[in-house]
Amino acid sequence: MKLRSAPAVALLAVAATVFTTVVASAAPMQPEARTAPEARTAADACDRTAASDRTGASARPAAATALPRVTVWLAGDSTMANPSGGATCPAGWGQQFAQYFTGDVTVKNSAIGGRSIQTWLYDPNVTSRKNSAGECIIGPGGYSARWRAMLDPTTGMKPGDYLFIQFGINDGSSTCPRHVGSARYRELLGVMAAAAKARGAHPVFLTPVAAIRCSGSTAVGNRGFIWETNTAASTHQVPVIDLHKLSYTLYNTLRFCPFNGDFNSGPVGAFFCNDHTHFDVSGARQIAGVVSKAVRDQQIPLSAYLR
Repeated sequence: MKLRSAPAVALLAVAATVFTTVVASAAPMQPEARTAPEARTAADACDRTAASDRTGASARPAAATALPRVTVWLAGDSTMANPSGGATCPAGWGQQFAQYFTGDVTVKNSAIGGRSIQTWLYDPNVTSRKNSAGECIIGPGGYSARWRAMLDPTTGMKPGDYLFIQFGINDGSSTCPRHVGSARYRELLGVMAAAAKARGAHPVFLTPVAAIRCSGSTAVGNRGFIWETNTAASTHQVPVIDLHKLSYTLYNTLRFCPFNGDFNSGPVGAFFCNDHTHFDVSGARQIAGVVSKAVRDQQIPLSAYLR
């Protein structure tokens, strides 16, 4: 075996290096190297899409949760009551209330004409006699059937329901059985509120709706028991809708005053029956609208059901 000289060995090494470089440059480029820019672009796009999907999934609002069905119970006098015998006058605003809510709300109107808060609660057991405190004496029969129905554990008020309470028009009578004094009125509002809360329902007090009374060109307030209703609401932590003020404010918006006393024509005649107190269907509908707007404006949770 012949030994190569050092120069020869060096020359062979250089030749080998050149050969390797040429072969490498002549070899076809691997797919990864040839498409690297495009592949990176596509991969980046996929990453962005995936990230967007993940973000969107968390950012998209969840489907609206269905609200549970609730019942709104109404307790009040003729200005709230359903018409009787198919008549259109008088029509209480309670008859028109349901139309402002979704189908998840059932309105049960137990208002009845001529009642004070005490006669509504205790009919027919309020006597015509007064006790030493000047309040009408209640006989031994106990609560009225309408209040017992609301208290019934099976068919009465349930958790989540509402109880709207509006009295104060007949309560100012000086004679029994309708007469109710200031302290007694506040006491009975408290009794009703406590009973509703004990069943998981939400009481709402309303001041009495105003009659139409004008002072020149301005409709003015004309009902009592406003202070009592607000005071009881504060004492028992119950929301109060000042329907008295809201109603005569509506009368001013509708320009009912000055009024010539004719209930058979004009805007007043279309709103009221042939008196200063009770509503035709049109008037009842507008008062119900005022109450529903107050529910929304005061952010009473029942507002979630308004149309």
